[in-house]
Parts: sequence; C-alpha cells; structure tokens
Amino acid sequence: MRETWVVGAASNRFGKMSETAREAATRVSLAAIQSAGLSPKDIGYTFVSNAFGIAEHQAHVGPLINGGLGIPDVPSATIESACSSSSAGLHEAFVQVAGGFVDAVLVVGSEKLSHLDTLAATSYFAIAADYAFETQNGATFPGLYATIASAYRAAYPTTPEMFGAIAIKNHANGARNPHAHFQREITMETYLHSPIIASPFRLYDCCPFSDGAAAIVVAAKEFVKAPVSEPLVIRASARAGGITEMQDRPDLLALPATQTAGAKAFRQARLTPKEIDFAEVHDCFTLAEALALEDLGFVPRGTGARAAMDGLTVRDGKLPINPSGGLKAKGHPVSATGVSQVVEVYEQFNGLAQGREVPHSETALTHNVGATGGSCSVHIFSRR
Repeated sequence: MRETWVVGAASNRFGKMSETAREAATRVSLAAIQSAGLSPKDIGYTFVSNAFGIAEHQAHVGPLINGGLGIPDVPSATIESACSSSSAGLHEAFVQVAGGFVDAVLVVGSEKLSHLDTLAATSYFAIAADYAFETQNGATFPGLYATIASAYRAAYPTTPEMFGAIAIKNHANGARNPHAHFQREITMETYLHSPIIASPFRLYDCCPFSDGAAAIVVAAKEFVKAPVSEPLVIRASARAGGITEMQDRPDLLALPATQTAGAKAFRQARLTPKEIDFAEVHDCFTLAEALALEDLGFVPRGTGARAAMDGLTVRDGKLPINPSGGLKAKGHPVSATGVSQVVEVYEQFNGLAQGREVPHSETALTHNVGATGGSCSVHIFSRR
C-alpha cells in the first residue's frame, strides 16, 4: 500500500448555522483543499456524509458539493454510518488512496438540524437506533446511554463527581477552541445543579445538537511532493461493527465495536496504547468517554470514569483526551464529528491549536462511534 497522508483540513464553528449543510460543506471543502496547497482539480474522489440531509429535503448532496467546487465530473459517494459517518468516509478515502486508485480524496461531513424543534431533532437522531425495538417504543439516545451508565454504576464504584470531572475538562478545552459550540468553562457546582435528563445523566453529561461542517484532504505521499503544512501520516484505519440492539447484548459494560476496531488499529500501526500522545474519543455522553478509554486499552476496566478526576486525561495530563472539547463542548453535528476529530489532530500537529496545545505530540488517535456501538472507526496518525 502507498503511504497515505492527511494534507489539509478545515472546520467552521459548530453551533447554529445560517447557511445550509450543503453550503457549509462546500465552503469548508474549499478551505481544506486550499490548506493542502491543492486545487479542486486535484481531487479524484469525494466522500460526503450528511446523515440527516432529509431534514433539509436534500439527498444526493455529493454531486452538488462537487459542482460548487467546479469538479462536477468527479465521482462522489454518500457515506452514512450514524455518528461515525465521516470517519467511515475517511476509511474509504484511505482505501482509495493507499490502494492506488486515486491520488487525492476529499472527505467532508456536514449537518444542520437547528431549524427543527427539539422533538423533531431528537426523532431524527433516534432513527439511528433499532426503530422496531427501541425507537418505536420510546427509547432515545439519552435513555439508551443512561441504561449503560446505570449498569456501569452498579458494577463499579462511580460517583456523580467523576462524570462531572469529564464534563468540566471538556468544557475547559472547548473554551479554548474557536470551532467549539460551547466556549465557556463550567464548575462542579454548575454540573451538580444541572437538571436530570435521563438518570443518572444530568444536562452537562450530554452533548448538544449542533450544526457544523468539517473537511479533510487525503492524498498519497508521492502525489504531494512538497506539502505546505505538516501532514498526518495515517498509520491505521480500522472499522468494526457491533450488536445494535441493546437487549441482545451479553454485556452492557463495553462496546465490542470499539474493542475490535481499536485492536485492529493498534496492530496496523504497530503501536500500543501507551505510545499514543493524545486522543479524540466519542464522548456523546460523559460515560461514553469513560467506556472509550477502557475499550481502547488506555485504562483498566472500571477505571475510565475516574480518569479525569485523577488528572490523567486533562490537557496537561499523561494522556490528554479531547483537547478540542470533544462532542461534549465542541459539539456534535452528527456527520461532521468524525472528520472534525481529525481537524483537531491536524491543528495540533501544525501549531494551530493556540491555547489548547498538547506539546511534543507525535502520535494521536481518533475514535468515532455510530449510535450505541453498532459501528466504530478508529484511526491512528503520526508526524512524518
């Protein structure tokens, strides 16, 4: 396989967009291509993620974005894998470039739901679960993840303050990220006095609905002879699936898709968890960050919830987790989330993460989950 790089990246600010998902995707795509020192004509394929495009009555958005970039003849494919959609797109881009099919690929994710009311937006999110057995019977993602959190608390000594420390850490990081939906810190008092959303989750345990768009350019080393920025070498690109229906799972204390994808990625990269300098993990709820740390092998089983309180995962800790603010504070525009994690790695490696730098970082991992673990993508990057 050819050595494959991420050579350009761009994101808008997550939150509420005035423009459409299509317009935002086109704008950040052009910015990512320009940051790579390339032109749209260099792109040989585009992978586009827009899971809830139907909310704007627009499907088949890839050709429209390509048209806006002036490359209507370039093939595109829409990738949908719930919250892990654009990470799945990155995997497909890696296959295309590493396999020698094309030299440069654009991966972009975009989502807009802010024009919908809360019930409608929640309903769109919920269709990524099992509609027949979960959604149709009233289950939403806060409720489903709260079920996992309740099982976790019953199995391991866990206090509300442990979950609170995860939220506080990520809000502190998000306060330093110009792309973040929430750019303010919170205190433990604020966390503990926030309302219960789905017991045991409080308001600040939950990521927000966000609009947003993010894009990256993936290219072969031999094609980009003189990179204009520090490229990310893709050391591993791994995906895995898991049982979607929670009632059929033998264990609620782990996400097997994360375990499998993580193990594949570490084998591909020939690295161990101890060799990762920082990670962006899927923290749609505070518990999800704790599970990711355990499932990826960063901490022993049952200890992920206390990692932030112990200082392990804070920005100047031994293993910084979510220096971007994570889904919790940066926001969660479903189809843009996976690519936005890579944008954070790109900015960290290129000295663009002002105020939230992870100094001397050489390796990074991104972890993106679809729904409650039906799919998962793990990527590992390093400097040249």
